[in-house]
Amino acid sequence: MLVRAFVPAHITAFFIPVFHGEPLKAGSLGAGINLSKGTTVFASIETGTLGRHIHAAFNGEPVKREGAEITYYVAEKLVPQDFIGEVEIWQYFDFPNGYGFGNSAGGALGTALALSYAFGGTWLKAAQLAHEAEVKYRGGLGDVIGQLAGGIEMRIKPGAPGVGVTDNLFFEDYKVLVVPLGRLSTKEVLDSDVVSAIEVEGRNALDALLGDPRPERMMVLARDFAEKTGLLSGELLEMARELDKVLENPSSMIMLGKGLFTIVRGDEVEKAKDLLADIGLPYDVAEIHQEKPKVGRWVG
Repeated sequence: MLVRAFVPAHITAFFIPVFHGEPLKAGSLGAGINLSKGTTVFASIETGTLGRHIHAAFNGEPVKREGAEITYYVAEKLVPQDFIGEVEIWQYFDFPNGYGFGNSAGGALGTALALSYAFGGTWLKAAQLAHEAEVKYRGGLGDVIGQLAGGIEMRIKPGAPGVGVTDNLFFEDYKVLVVPLGRLSTKEVLDSDVVSAIEVEGRNALDALLGDPRPERMMVLARDFAEKTGLLSGELLEMARELDKVLENPSSMIMLGKGLFTIVRGDEVEKAKDLLADIGLPYDVAEIHQEKPKVGRWVG
């Protein structure tokens, strides 16, 4: 059997980390956007006679457990102990790992959905397991529930799916422009002194967005959050200011990655492309993914 799952890339605009001893109660508050590009997971299940074996690969390259703890944690929980055969998990990412697109959560959730589909399970239990793995191995806090919500989401109560609560903003005709420039360790940021500023500014941003829930307002608040916490500074801030000159809405920093994003429509897309091409920066434009992730048997 070959099962395919797709999980949208998820950009966090601003956030408030919420730590808890119980993984399902840990999470984050904040807001973010789901993209039409993301993580595609294939799970190949073949019965055999030589024991139970699980293997994983990222973008076609085999990975050991030490480099893919989240994926193997999910797989070990969902492949029955009495299964005899080979389970291969192939994850393909449209954006680089560590750049702030929720790849870790996408891989965890895609793996959980594909294996639950193959061996029997539910959406909620699969999503909760993916969230648990993310929290346990410090992959992230709020991407899984955000990816399940689709569209432009707000996390208004922390926790895993079934525990946390999300809401969605209405929008029309927007696409998402991203400028992915480099990696930023979520773990290092969450372990640093900046967390106290993130908690204060994140709460201010969420309260303001709840009072005026529009995508345009979210981008203004995201930029304020990024600058006031000190996460957006130096050359990256200068690049954001250059983008602001040709766009209606401000750009902001991808949380957490060395890159920028904003919402665009109409002729703004070409203006931004021209500017970024002139200064030699990479960019991509994606639709906003409004549905929840997809999973089903793959027939080629």
